[in-house]
Amino acid sequence: MLIKLISPRMRLRPVDSEYKRVLSPSLGLLTLGALTPDRHGVVIADENVEKLHTDDDPDLVGISTTVDTAHRAYEISEAYRRRGIPVVLGGIHASACPDEASRFADAICIGEAEYVWNDILRDAERHALQKKYQSTRFTDPKDIPFPRWELIDRTKYLYTNVMYASRNCPFRCAFCYNSCSYAGPYRARPIPHLLKEIEALGTKHVLFIDDNFIGNIQWTKQFLQAIEPLGLTWNAAVSANIVHHENVLDQMAHTGCKSLFIGFESIHAASLASVDKHQNDIRLYERLVTALHSRGIMINASLVFGLDHDTPQTFRETLEWLVQHKVSTVTSHILTPYPGTRLFHEMESAHRIVNHDWRDYTTSEVVFQPARMSPKELRDGYLWFYHTYYSFRNILRRIPDTRSQRIPYLLFNFAYRKFGHFTSRIGRWGCMSWLGRLGRRLAYNIG
Repeated sequence: MLIKLISPRMRLRPVDSEYKRVLSPSLGLLTLGALTPDRHGVVIADENVEKLHTDDDPDLVGISTTVDTAHRAYEISEAYRRRGIPVVLGGIHASACPDEASRFADAICIGEAEYVWNDILRDAERHALQKKYQSTRFTDPKDIPFPRWELIDRTKYLYTNVMYASRNCPFRCAFCYNSCSYAGPYRARPIPHLLKEIEALGTKHVLFIDDNFIGNIQWTKQFLQAIEPLGLTWNAAVSANIVHHENVLDQMAHTGCKSLFIGFESIHAASLASVDKHQNDIRLYERLVTALHSRGIMINASLVFGLDHDTPQTFRETLEWLVQHKVSTVTSHILTPYPGTRLFHEMESAHRIVNHDWRDYTTSEVVFQPARMSPKELRDGYLWFYHTYYSFRNILRRIPDTRSQRIPYLLFNFAYRKFGHFTSRIGRWGCMSWLGRLGRRLAYNIG
């Protein structure tokens, strides 16, 4: 069979540039490619980097879905199904909303694909697809294959030096997809496998895009010890409880960590408690920031506005705290009850969800009734915060004290955020990967 795997076009928020669409390819689709036996042909079509054609004739189509791309995924599916070409939908939205997704596909894959993908292919060959496929066990991390990078044109992406060292997260925050019923436990991949994958990437700069790089702190220590001789520069995402493990922060700095994405979410304890973010302790935030900055590690703080104890004053209070502590970068969101999550079920039961158009679930629209402000106050405050945080004045006020951090800081704040709408258009002229390499060279002196 010829199998076509599709990544639908993402929707951009007002604060986003084209970089969001071309930041990196879908590792999920590259993994499906690796799971596919050699006797089948595989092509990957990413609508974020190229025009999608639906007048071709593959034997099977697989489409990855997120909540904001679900509508587009359904359109693409219908275009193929009208011509009798079977379609399988997978990804986090199809997994979280299987009954909805099944109306728009011949089959859906719920959760992880490693142990069901070959069943799907076998049934497709027999013209006997079942409506739903879901593994009865979670994937053993040793069975996760290396992505098939040769299936894509890597020059179309800003970064292709991305990999997962683990899967899922040990925490179950109410707004996160890890609170869904299909989500599996945290699992770290075997270290020897990861070392081989790092070598295959062919670069000294690696972006670990795990949900939580410290989901098993003992494993993290072992992995850091294993990569120490490699001379890497790397970035990752961790939970705020890393503050309790300063010896691990020492290891991170020593092995080449340059920045960490951390889910601060709020500077108010009651707001954190409202979404079960119990691993965060705001009394230790200042200590955490100091610990990272003193080790030359930049911070990308994730924030959520619209939690039940947030008020119109929360935006200014948060901004002042972040600027005062020179937090390098911020990724902020309007609280969004993703369908299937515990937060969604809670808000739906309380009749607080006012918009069920998944296209608006981009974390930049208000789709629920906030508790202590109006929907307009929440969205206006969110946009004010973003634009004020990335104003010339506040970018200059937040310049790192550590000299080695200044170039990567300025590149992210100006080239990616402040002027991203312009610089990303340059990359669209066929030199996106060149821009990524240039950024690495300027920031870290890595080719």
